[in-house]
Amino acid sequence: MEVKWLEDFLSLSATSSFSRSAEERHVTQSALSRRIRQLETWIGVPLFDRTSYPVRLTPEGQDFLPRARKILDLVHQTRIDLQHRHDAVAETLSFATLNTLSLTFFPTWIRRLESQLGPLRTRFETRPTFAGIIATLLDGHCDFLLTYAHESVPLMSDIAYCEHRCLGEERVIPVSAPDARGRPLHAIDSGGGPIQYLSYGTGSFFGHGLVKLFAGRPLPLAVVYENAMSAGLKAMALAGRGLAWIPESLIAEELRSGTLVRAGNPTWTLDVEIRLYRASATRPCAERFWSAVPDWRDTTPLPRRISAV
Repeated sequence: MEVKWLEDFLSLSATSSFSRSAEERHVTQSALSRRIRQLETWIGVPLFDRTSYPVRLTPEGQDFLPRARKILDLVHQTRIDLQHRHDAVAETLSFATLNTLSLTFFPTWIRRLESQLGPLRTRFETRPTFAGIIATLLDGHCDFLLTYAHESVPLMSDIAYCEHRCLGEERVIPVSAPDARGRPLHAIDSGGGPIQYLSYGTGSFFGHGLVKLFAGRPLPLAVVYENAMSAGLKAMALAGRGLAWIPESLIAEELRSGTLVRAGNPTWTLDVEIRLYRASATRPCAERFWSAVPDWRDTTPLPRRISAV
C-alpha cells in the first residue's frame, strides 16, 4: 500500500468526481482510477460505487474513511516529528568535558557566546576516565573537548595535533577544613606524621597532573579517600576528612566563608590552562561555533584566570 493511494481515496471521497480529483492530484483520470483500484485490491473490498453519478462511497468505504484520515495524519505527523528530531540533533553541539569545568566554567562561558550567536543546544558526552574523555574526541563522538591542560599530564600528547584554543587559566590549590582557630586541620607543613589525603586516583586529569608536583617534593600522604571528581573531594574536605587539591573556582564560596582554607603555600599550587579542542571532522553548526570562540592569547573578552580570591 502506498500513501498516495490514501490521498487519492480522500480526494475522491470529497469531490465524488474522478475528473476533479485527477486535476486536484495532478494526475490523469486513468492514473487516478488505476490507483483507486490498487487500493481496493489491497484492502479486498470495493470502496466506491461507480454505478452512480456522482460516485459514492460504499458502506465499506464510509467505514474506511475516518481510518484513512487517521492513518495519513499519523504518517505525516511521524514524518514531521522525525524531521524535527533530526534537525535538533544536527544543530546540537556535543562536548566531552571534565566534570568540574561543566560545573564552574561552561555555564558562564556558553552564556557569553550565546550573546553573539543566539541560543545554543549543547550536550555533554561523559566518560569515567580522562583517557576515555580524550578518546571521545579522537573517535569523533563529540564536536569539542573542553578540558584542563598541563604539560605533566602524559595523555595530553594524544591530542597534541588537534587544533585548540585557550580559554583561560585555573589554579588548583591544596585545601583543608579549618580547626577552631581557622588553621588547616591537614596542613602540608604540619611537620607531624602522615597527612590524611583525599586522592583523585590514577585515572583522572588531576591524578596525572599532581604526580609531577609531588615527584620533586615527596609528602607523607596517607590516602583515606579516592574520587576522580573534584566535587566529591570537596565534600570530603568540607567534612574535615583530609587534604585535597581542588580547582579554585569550585571552592570560591568556601574560601570566602572560611569553611575551607589553604593548606599550603603558593608553591604547592598547580596552574593549568583551560582549552577547547575541536574534532578533526566538524559539522556546519560546529564550524560556526568554532569561528566565534576567542583565544585569550589573541584577545581578552573572557577572563584569563578563574580566581576565587
